[in-house]
Amino acid sequence: MNKNSTKCEKRIKRKDQSFMQGTVILTGSLLLVKIMGILFRIFVTGMIGPTGATYFTVAYEIYNPLFALATAGLPIAISRMVSESVANGRYRDVKKIKKISSPIFLLTGTVGLLLMILGAFIIPRLPFVNVPGAFYSVITLAPTIFFACLMSIYRGYYQGLKNMTPTATSEVIEASFKFFIGYVTSYSIIRFGMREYLTNGTFLGKAYATKELAEAAIMPLASAGAILGISLGAAAGFLYLILQDKIRGDGITKNEIMHSPEAKNGKSIAKTLIKNALPIGLGAIIMNIAGLIDTTLILHRIQYVMSTTPNELLAQYGAKIGESVIRSKDGVHGFLMGCYSFTLPLMMLVPAITQAFGIVALPSVTRAWTLKDSEKLKKSMETVIRMTMLVTIPAGIGLSVIGPELLSVIYRSRPIAVSIASEIIPILGIATIFTAASTPICSMLQAIGRVDLPVKIISIGLAIKILVNYVLVGVPQINIQGAGIGTLAGYAFILVTSMYMLFKNTKVVPSFVDTVLKPLVGSLFCGAAAKILMILLKDRVPVIIAIALSIIFAVVVYLLALVSLGELSRNDIKLLPKGEKIIKILEKLRFIS
Repeated sequence: MNKNSTKCEKRIKRKDQSFMQGTVILTGSLLLVKIMGILFRIFVTGMIGPTGATYFTVAYEIYNPLFALATAGLPIAISRMVSESVANGRYRDVKKIKKISSPIFLLTGTVGLLLMILGAFIIPRLPFVNVPGAFYSVITLAPTIFFACLMSIYRGYYQGLKNMTPTATSEVIEASFKFFIGYVTSYSIIRFGMREYLTNGTFLGKAYATKELAEAAIMPLASAGAILGISLGAAAGFLYLILQDKIRGDGITKNEIMHSPEAKNGKSIAKTLIKNALPIGLGAIIMNIAGLIDTTLILHRIQYVMSTTPNELLAQYGAKIGESVIRSKDGVHGFLMGCYSFTLPLMMLVPAITQAFGIVALPSVTRAWTLKDSEKLKKSMETVIRMTMLVTIPAGIGLSVIGPELLSVIYRSRPIAVSIASEIIPILGIATIFTAASTPICSMLQAIGRVDLPVKIISIGLAIKILVNYVLVGVPQINIQGAGIGTLAGYAFILVTSMYMLFKNTKVVPSFVDTVLKPLVGSLFCGAAAKILMILLKDRVPVIIAIALSIIFAVVVYLLALVSLGELSRNDIKLLPKGEKIIKILEKLRFIS
């Protein structure tokens, strides 16, 4: 072997190590940020209650489509263009891409900010929404669009340079501000507001006849206080990225600039940037607009039930929610929507993990597809689907069977809301399997170059979700539970269809038995174990202990079932904590030979 080939091999090895480091950094930060976000939602919604949670939800449903519209896939487009330019040694283009994207994001961020401020005055007061208390939350969240757009420049730029650290660090900073400042601010508003009421019978100088009415007046500001942490977090993340860029730079040397070809025409770069961004941005915009439509229709349909057949709905919930909620300006619809929101943090945890699977899967599937290595492609697809199902199916079934008990522990100060949310969580537990599993499948479709398919499939799936929600939420006997059924129906379509299209386009069909059936069978044993032990323990020990023991027992049963089914190999078990010891125990029990 000659020296040149040896140098080439070393160069390739270094690149692979750098890529792996980037993947680990980005995936780790993503998981941390998602977990912090979920804990934030749990703690905050527990404090502000169902109606306050509705204010929070309405604010985000306005923010999400505006942010998607403001960024419109540009961060990913920047990343791709920067990466291509670096690969071709066009470092002057790299600098120009960043320069041209800055005024675009400044403009879109400003427009997004103004539109959200305008939306704060209009949308919460619309007849089919009718939650005027959401005004403060929406207007407090508005600056986040501006700072998030500016952050997107740097995140896309550094990702294109294969430097994931700035993105990861800024995300952790943003999440930390959101968690700590948001929680403390919301807690302080509630504490001082109730102290004023208990002392003077007033809040902000206005008298209230009952404690419930005082709480109803406090919650709009408490929800806005929680959101303040989000806006300040976005500002802090942006400040870090600026300082990072000014102090440490982007790593491009003067020598690289000197030997780089002249930069392309600015108009040409801007045109390419927008052309690459549009297909990506379209999918994000559709998803977020669908979310806004869905939320408003759910609120509208519950109002419809209250206006046409109130007795049937109040027969179910009237005794629980009380007269103060029924008569409040945000009404029964706001309260029930808040109960539904209580379930979402638990549901979001599993997709946070599988999103990381999608990130890791993308490069390996792309490489195998590009090289036309069918064996490697099949192995990569089987690994991703198998790992996804091994996590999502037991997590979804487990959430269905012990979800009510989890809600009772998390929101122990909100027993009424928990009793209503507990009727929804079993449905959403099953829906979680489909929502979480669809993310890495869609990532693999993107990896093989079919970026159009996820947009089309998701659009149809969300339309199904909205239609089912509209019909079922308007049935008094079903009402808010219909939102869970709609989520299940929509994402079941997305998962099944995206898997079919993936197999059709790759002409690779992974083993159904190994990737789906065995994890499903093991998960059924897991769910049964958790349910049985929970029934036996919940009246004998504190609920939190019963939950912990049920989860531990269910995990053990699940692993034993997988080993018995031949789904877990020795190598898989070795990857577990204390893997070698576990193997020795299983050998003694004759589960493995």
